[in-house]
Amino acid sequence: MATNIGREEKDNIKAAYLKLCIWIILILFVVIAISEYSMTQNFDDAENIYKVEISRVERQLHEGELNPDLSGYETILSVTSYDEKPSNTDNTGANEEGTSDFYNSENAYVIRNIDGNLYRIEYEVDKTKVHRDSIHRMNVILVFVVIMILLIMAYIYFVIIRNFYKLADYPYQLAKGNLTIPLKENRNHYFGKFIWGLDMLREKLELEKQKNLEFQKEKNLFLLSLSHDTKTPLSAIKLYAAAMKKNLYKDAEKQKEIAIKIDEKSDEIEGYISKIISSSGDDFMNFEVNNSEFYLSNVIKDIENYYRDKFEEVGTSFVIGDYCDILVYGDQGRFVEVMQNLMENAIKYGDGVEVRIDFADEDGARLITVSNTGCDLPEQEMEHIFDSFYRGSNVGNRQGSGLGLYICKKLMSKMKGDIFAEMNENVMKVTLVCTKC
Repeated sequence: MATNIGREEKDNIKAAYLKLCIWIILILFVVIAISEYSMTQNFDDAENIYKVEISRVERQLHEGELNPDLSGYETILSVTSYDEKPSNTDNTGANEEGTSDFYNSENAYVIRNIDGNLYRIEYEVDKTKVHRDSIHRMNVILVFVVIMILLIMAYIYFVIIRNFYKLADYPYQLAKGNLTIPLKENRNHYFGKFIWGLDMLREKLELEKQKNLEFQKEKNLFLLSLSHDTKTPLSAIKLYAAAMKKNLYKDAEKQKEIAIKIDEKSDEIEGYISKIISSSGDDFMNFEVNNSEFYLSNVIKDIENYYRDKFEEVGTSFVIGDYCDILVYGDQGRFVEVMQNLMENAIKYGDGVEVRIDFADEDGARLITVSNTGCDLPEQEMEHIFDSFYRGSNVGNRQGSGLGLYICKKLMSKMKGDIFAEMNENVMKVTLVCTKC
């Protein structure tokens, strides 16, 4: 289940960050749209206001107000009727000159026919004011955008980056052996699984440290006890040997008795040596396994996601055979550990041409076989590859402890499974026998 939780936590973090990015993008788009709309609307309003005021003037003229009051208008400058003649003209040229003056003006104007009479309505749009208002609005919007960006940056710094700075020193403290400081969870839960995992690592390291100290203490006491117990028969043997050397026992019966006692003391020492060998042969690693049910696909997907890119980088063909998903009995985290050990061995001791994972079913069990090409391990060494600290003759200068397959065998045994290996024309095949649920 630990792998499922990790994937879910990872997806939640990605979703939360993606959501934050989407909100930032949406806010910026909204701000840009508002600014564009505001500027366009401002120009349109400024250009259209004179049309509204012209309509108001027309309505007043229709109602009989031949000289409307223009003090309440922003854009209307004057209203002139067609029959108003310039004072410096005579009757002969009045019509032409008056007509010329009627249609001649330095200002923008419109001509309207109202009740059979023509009227010239002059207007003016103050574009300077329009630009000034637009610039003012744009400055306000830009200030708002800057403030929003600063707030977002501050949020990222204080909530994510600053907390990450606190976390960055934690692995260093663990490496120094400072295991007493617990790691507290943040309220925003951005680093939830990461913090939880680090704190679990701290607790595990602290527990292992205590176990190692207890083990070392017991080991020292055991060795001291055996050393003390061994000295007594050794001293007796040395005394008997010295007496025999000086020929103190001339009687044959006495010599036989001394020989029997030497043999007894030798058996006693041999018993102590057997205890040491037996103690050394005991399991020196603690394998904690929490068995339950898990889907095989969860493990295979994790292995594929991790090793697919790794094999592509080195040009190794990585093939996963077809399989149907089933429930498997065991510890999912430990099973992933076993698969990783097999994959690392395939990488380390293969020729880099191909690594395969194949599946088969047999008597209520699922068989998972990891095979790699280019293995040159002699056949006679195959029976020893699951022994602790055993390293085959094909290791060369490759680093290793000889514990990988030993650990796999112990873990599979605790998960009510098994593991075996075979060689077939320089192809190493290691098969896991998994119990179906």
